[in-house]
Amino acid sequence: MSDNRLGLAGKFRYLAERARNIDVKSVVERAKEVHEQHGSWTPKVLADMLWSAARNDVAFQDYVDYDFAILSKAERATFMTHPVSIRIAKQTAQLDKRVLFENKIEFNKLFDRFLKREWLIVDKNNADAVKAFAEKHGTFIAKVPVSHMGLGVRRYHASDVGDWDAFHRGLLERDELLLEEVIRQHDDLAAVCPGTVNTTRITAFNDGTDVHILAIAQKFGRGAVSDQMSYGGFYTMLHDDGRAFGDGYDSHGHVHQKHPDTGFPIAEFQLPFMDEVIAFIKEAARVVPEVPYVGWDVVVTPEGPVLVEGNWGAGVYENKPSVTGIRTGHKPRYQKAIGF
Repeated sequence: MSDNRLGLAGKFRYLAERARNIDVKSVVERAKEVHEQHGSWTPKVLADMLWSAARNDVAFQDYVDYDFAILSKAERATFMTHPVSIRIAKQTAQLDKRVLFENKIEFNKLFDRFLKREWLIVDKNNADAVKAFAEKHGTFIAKVPVSHMGLGVRRYHASDVGDWDAFHRGLLERDELLLEEVIRQHDDLAAVCPGTVNTTRITAFNDGTDVHILAIAQKFGRGAVSDQMSYGGFYTMLHDDGRAFGDGYDSHGHVHQKHPDTGFPIAEFQLPFMDEVIAFIKEAARVVPEVPYVGWDVVVTPEGPVLVEGNWGAGVYENKPSVTGIRTGHKPRYQKAIGF
């Protein structure tokens, strides 16, 4: 994919929109955060952030998260950024197929054989089925069909429900229309955080012939229903063999050498069944070739990987140099696979 196919006109429209909507106070706060982390002069950081955004498609939060203040020009060029990822997603995902990833019910229907767990759609006439599903599984997950960043996901316990008709009505009123069996994660994941099902984000691109693995991130929760940062979660990047790059981190300035709740050393994490995980994703990535660029969330169970969801707006998970000591990112892998 050439630069033109990524859409120069789209890039200019994107930059113009960002310029119109820029939150100056927020950018200044980010520049101050960089100053506190690395000692860089705030006005210089602010100017560099604005230049990097306009010239090199670096989101302001990317600049902070990936430690651009301490990197050379050549090192910065190796990092994937959110603006570039957004353009790739919009240019490659066929419009009428995106709903298959945006709507969790449609996704479950299409990818049912990859889920490897029971699920149920809530409707106005199936209160008895909801009760039976809940009592069978004891603890279960309820999801809003369309949501982002782990929001719209709740965990329920059948033992807490006294009035099933009222509970059923509540699910409908809250638009929690998808119920799922809780995934039992592998002991190696539970050792880090047993209270949250910890997902692995694998960003992949299907070029029509081969499926390329672009980046692998391991997310860890803090006991909540989701491992997303909005629930206090964090992540570390993984090597192709499943080894952690180093300590964990998030976009709020927190670094975790050990998991705060279990004391597990994050840099020692190794994802099990790695060969099976990659083969699993390469199979799933061929189901909808019209959406070739996807961020897949999987969980490794004692039997192997299961699919949680796919995100056609793949997002970006990247290495943090000040934490790992590695001063390069994953962009060359994206460029080689996608051709921009």
